[in-house]
Amino acid sequence: MKVITIAAGKGKRMGKFTENVPKPLVMINGRSIIDRQLSIMKDHKITDIIIITGPHHEKFNLKNITYVNDTDYEKHDALASFMTARDYMDNEILITYADQIFDESIIRQMINFSGDFGIAVDLDWEKNYVDRDQHPKSEAENVLISNKKILKIRKNISECQINQKIGESLGLMKFSRKASNLFLEKYLELEKTHKGKFHDSLSLEKAIVSDMLIDSGIEVEPVFVSGKWCEIDTPQDLERARKIFK
Repeated sequence: MKVITIAAGKGKRMGKFTENVPKPLVMINGRSIIDRQLSIMKDHKITDIIIITGPHHEKFNLKNITYVNDTDYEKHDALASFMTARDYMDNEILITYADQIFDESIIRQMINFSGDFGIAVDLDWEKNYVDRDQHPKSEAENVLISNKKILKIRKNISECQINQKIGESLGLMKFSRKASNLFLEKYLELEKTHKGKFHDSLSLEKAIVSDMLIDSGIEVEPVFVSGKWCEIDTPQDLERARKIFK
């Protein structure tokens, strides 16, 4: 299994914390965000790790890592950034965002997923937005689920039918080898032919990875996870992570 970590975001909402350092290298109780991710991967004997860098890429000096420098990070969003690592999409892949930390149990649950396309989903997500005004509940990347299948992924899903559930996507995804090949094939086709709005994004260039899954007719399964996790997007999120991951 390979891990591809998207670390090309600018982290503008972090203010002074990311003025001169990429967000994945921000420290939380003595350890960087990315170091916490890599430590868990190492515990699971995963050593083939690709990190997609953007601003301040020269400050990444972690050993035994393959780096892909996304030089166009200003022009596009996470999907196109992810696809800068297309040459490495030839195996089973665990996809992570480098501004997240999570405990070991969540990664274990993702590794154990045996389907083709799986997205980590937290059904007990609303508690994470109590007293969180810098990153409110309306910005959660929600997932609408029916019969263990994902129907929609977008921000601020507030209503569902009786047989449906609403969770939050952690951003963690797992692709089988077959799924990796299919994803790459569909993206290359869209890159040549698609114009205009793409899912809830203004264009293919401004899309996130989950847009590709939903708009391409790929059947995606939720991986219901439980455990501690944090997305670090604001100074308030950073303070919260420092309390949760002491």
